[in-house]
Amino acid sequence: MKFKNLLVLFLFGFLYACAHSPTIKEDVEEKKEVAEQEEINQKNLPNQELTAAILFDFLVGETALQRGSLDVALNRYLKLAKSTRDLRLAKRASEIALHTGDPNAAVLATSLWVELDPESIEARQTMAALMVNLGNLDAARPHLEKLLQSEKEKGSVANAFMQLNQIFARNPNKAAIHQLVQQLAMPYKDIPESHFAVSQAAWFANQHEAALDAMEESLKLRPDWEIAAIHKGRILQRTSTPENVHQFYRDYLAKYPKANETRIAYARTLITDNHNELAKEQLNLLIDKKPTDPEIMLAIGLLATEMTDFDMTEKSFKKALELGYKDPDAVHFHLAQIYEETKRNDMAMESYQSVKTGSRYIPAQIRYADLWASKGQINEAREYLKKLPASNDQQAAHLILAEAQILRKSKSYQEIYNVLSDGLKKLPDYPELLYDRALIADKLGKFNVLEKDLRKLIQLKPDNAHAYNALGYSYVERREHLPEALKLIKKAVELAPEDPFIMDSLGWVYYRMGNLSEGLNYLNLAFATRPDPEIAAHLGEVLWVQGAKDNAKDIWRSALEKDPDNDVLLETIERLTKSRKLD
Repeated sequence: MKFKNLLVLFLFGFLYACAHSPTIKEDVEEKKEVAEQEEINQKNLPNQELTAAILFDFLVGETALQRGSLDVALNRYLKLAKSTRDLRLAKRASEIALHTGDPNAAVLATSLWVELDPESIEARQTMAALMVNLGNLDAARPHLEKLLQSEKEKGSVANAFMQLNQIFARNPNKAAIHQLVQQLAMPYKDIPESHFAVSQAAWFANQHEAALDAMEESLKLRPDWEIAAIHKGRILQRTSTPENVHQFYRDYLAKYPKANETRIAYARTLITDNHNELAKEQLNLLIDKKPTDPEIMLAIGLLATEMTDFDMTEKSFKKALELGYKDPDAVHFHLAQIYEETKRNDMAMESYQSVKTGSRYIPAQIRYADLWASKGQINEAREYLKKLPASNDQQAAHLILAEAQILRKSKSYQEIYNVLSDGLKKLPDYPELLYDRALIADKLGKFNVLEKDLRKLIQLKPDNAHAYNALGYSYVERREHLPEALKLIKKAVELAPEDPFIMDSLGWVYYRMGNLSEGLNYLNLAFATRPDPEIAAHLGEVLWVQGAKDNAKDIWRSALEKDPDNDVLLETIERLTKSRKLD
């Protein structure tokens, strides 16, 4: 006896119940669409006898799926899909294979799904994504072509082209992707979005001239398209002179003066090219128009911040709030930073308190507590931090580190050590806590703790350059294990070759080992990169020992002008000159 409908309806009902939790009220249109799709699928259902073997495989597969045994479930569903040629079983096998991360099984199941239901958009989307991720662009092409054709029939092919490059994001062969997107766009030359997609693909493939040509084609078809204009401006920044870029924006804005997003892009370009006054003119034009878009007002404020025009920044941020910007917490956070920058700490504290939710909540409260502590209310600030709710280990660690930072203001090193040690009892493997306690242990002379924490940090984070540097530098300062210190600091340089403080450590260890010329080379390089007072102290000491005392004094003087109270610098000067004052 044949059970064509009985089997598939039984299987489909069981699978659907497992995959979808029932809702209280379903959307009528969605139900209609599901019913229509089911009617279409019924036409593709095979004649299949419900045998004991088929039922057994199905029950084993479904039970394995419920218990999380995905490999067993996948094996059974693949077997069922092949034997019954039921498209829904093929789809189910494809979903399980994708979930397990088995690419071979996913290709096998999805190929069968496409074969059984060649008009299924979902099947072809899945197959296209699989082939792209596996690097088989030739195999992905026919599925992408079919998808674009179906989108054209629905009138949404433009949106499909705008999203096309997202599909290829993880594929490293950008040249091949550019070629593929060109091929896909060929039948759609009258659609501006197709040229936009080609331009994006060319840009990612570093084919900047081709990107420019395609974007210009897009603008020919849709001259007032702001997104395309902004992208053309960015491409011109790479391919042409600043004046040509500025001229393009001026010409475009002369034709489309209401193109606010483009004006923002132009102002940003002017700031990048150090034409701040011209940028302010463009931003003032936007403000004079009294735009009602809070996004525009926020962008104006952020650009004004880059030019240190804090008055414009403040007005723009407040206007964004008035216009109902979607993320008021972000605006309050930015406003608070401006108040801090302009020494209005009470207003900054009030603004930080206005941040109520989201990722900025804890950072805002930490800044609030720090400003409170700067008024001398250290105990109150600490208590405030302790009462804040931490939703994860990262937030908990940041609150502990913030409390330690507040205590640094009073140089309460033992208390800082206690706070960090208590934190490490709760979070024993948190890198920042280990690093901070190691630095404080150094100040307290607890060198065994310093070494233990830094070695554990290196074990947890073998690419942490600062851990190697801190341990090596500690040995150098104590004139212990200098060969090992050199090895540790060289490892730090290997991991962070541009870091001037690590370069300073390398110069310092060479000096301590008696290699003055090598030490001087690295210290000069570090100081040229970052004229920090402590680097100046080290460089000046090596020059002094070499007999270049006037050069040493000049370097110390310049450092004292910037930081007259730096302990390391003052100690070095006093030790070598027997006075804290330079003649």
